[in-house]
Amino acid sequence: MTHPLLSPDQIDAYERDGAVLVKGLFKDQIEQLRAGIEHNMADPGPYAAENLKEGEGGRFFDDYCNWTRIPEFEAAIHASPAAAVAAELMKSKTVQMFHDHVLVKEPGTSKPTPWHQDSPYYFVEGEQTVSFWSPLDPVSEASLRCISGSHRWEKPVLPTRWLAETSFYPNEDDYLPVPDPDAEGMRVLEWAMEPGDAVAFNYKTLHGARGNDSTQRRRAFSLRLLGDDARYIERPGPTSPPFPGHEMKAGQKLRTDWFPMLL
Repeated sequence: MTHPLLSPDQIDAYERDGAVLVKGLFKDQIEQLRAGIEHNMADPGPYAAENLKEGEGGRFFDDYCNWTRIPEFEAAIHASPAAAVAAELMKSKTVQMFHDHVLVKEPGTSKPTPWHQDSPYYFVEGEQTVSFWSPLDPVSEASLRCISGSHRWEKPVLPTRWLAETSFYPNEDDYLPVPDPDAEGMRVLEWAMEPGDAVAFNYKTLHGARGNDSTQRRRAFSLRLLGDDARYIERPGPTSPPFPGHEMKAGQKLRTDWFPMLL
């Protein structure tokens, strides 16, 4: 039986387009996640970043891999139906935790989130992956933007460092150059969203977001999950997140003491 938050058409759209809107995925965890973000910004983790250059207005904060130290995040992950919805979207019997990610654009932050795929940054590969991006404030122009069908492209898009705007790995020829989807006429998927709604997208789906020119904050919580076929893979350099000392070998499932099974 399909989860009440999903329809068969949404599951088909996820497989076809690589992204779909799930209404109300975290609707009962909104205040919990808002509190977690305030906790996170007051006590950033080792991977926290400020993504603006000198002279750029606003504030663009992001941080990840904090769910084990921020109890509001851990509680929200387990209380939400995210794992059950992920299993249906991925068509997977199991759902494994990968990591969380917080992105905050304060009012007047004109800098966009650069176009990118998540997969090239990660040390995990598989067809069964899903990331949930959930705003904790109403969004329209500052919503996530996904490129339909980009999870099926023959080559991955070059991963870059957001602030330095340099290549993440040395072998650039193995990747497609970062496109300009608006100029190139690609089909962009985006939705006006209410707090607790979520965009579900494949790790290989090209995505980005406009700046936040509104007068309100744009706080977003992301949750990255894995399915049956996800396996550790070696990349040509340090990954993001790096998870130092993991001791995994190529082809292994991710270790469950660090990346627990949610389903």
